Amino acid sequence: MTTTYELSHLRALEAESVHIFREVAATFEKPVLLFSGGKDSVVMLHLAAKAFWPAPLPFPVMHVDTGHNFDEVIAYRDATVERFGLRLVVSSVQDDIDAGRVVEETGPRASRNRLQTAALLRGITENGFTAVFGGARRDEEKARAKERVFSFRDEYGQWDPRNQRPELWNLYNGRHRKGEHIRVFPLSNWTELDIWQYIRDEAIELPSIYYAHRRPVVHRDGMLLAHTRFVTLLDGEEPVEQLVRFRTVGDATCTGCVESDATTPEEVVAEVAATRVTERGATRADDRISEAGMEDRKKEGYF
Repeated sequence: MTTTYELSHLRALEAESVHIFREVAATFEKPVLLFSGGKDSVVMLHLAAKAFWPAPLPFPVMHVDTGHNFDEVIAYRDATVERFGLRLVVSSVQDDIDAGRVVEETGPRASRNRLQTAALLRGITENGFTAVFGGARRDEEKARAKERVFSFRDEYGQWDPRNQRPELWNLYNGRHRKGEHIRVFPLSNWTELDIWQYIRDEAIELPSIYYAHRRPVVHRDGMLLAHTRFVTLLDGEEPVEQLVRFRTVGDATCTGCVESDATTPEEVVAEVAATRVTERGATRADDRISEAGMEDRKKEGYF
């Protein structure tokens, strides 16, 4: 007698991601998982832990640190690294600035976000990583929708969207020469709603800023920016305290929040299900540089 087991939508996504993690661990000499403490990297770490349980993760995690982080996220990152017994590699933008490899922007709208590319590529090269797990999803932004699960990067860390390898029947081609590497995106087929439903169902802990809280914010360019020590007020700007939460986490100078009273995963799921704007489109100033801003940065080696 044959028994058929039907996977739920989330369990099918989970199974796909677990397969990708195991495939990379079996075929690449030195993988690393990008971990910032953001929700997507947290879910990615949770899936990786499931993929290899009860053994520990067979690769380290790396944070590309702009130095302009939310305090709650860094505290969460460090606590998670300790809880899982992970080896954390930090590639710092400040180190590149101090060494003269990059030049920091100046002025009230200055951001270190674009400088992350140099720190990322340096971290990959210095540590000899051959595969880099990232938490990008296809629903976030149209350039990311173009990218494969296994994304080939040349010896300069660059991506060519017109020359990508086919991926038929979940067969992944990880072949590369010395100096080249592969970016791997286990969450490619997930949506923001999938992520939050999974967080709810798996009871995954997140940094507190993903849930509604009161904090000083500044209204700028149609966004709400948290008024932190990294944000310089423009003429006429006045911080106001509002009940907000973050949909995505990045450099504090260009990552906005949204008005919300959602304090639990269940409430966030309902909120996300009703929205029609992606989290990056609503809260990331760095995505508003140009129509092809993200694609241009990815070609240079960005996440």
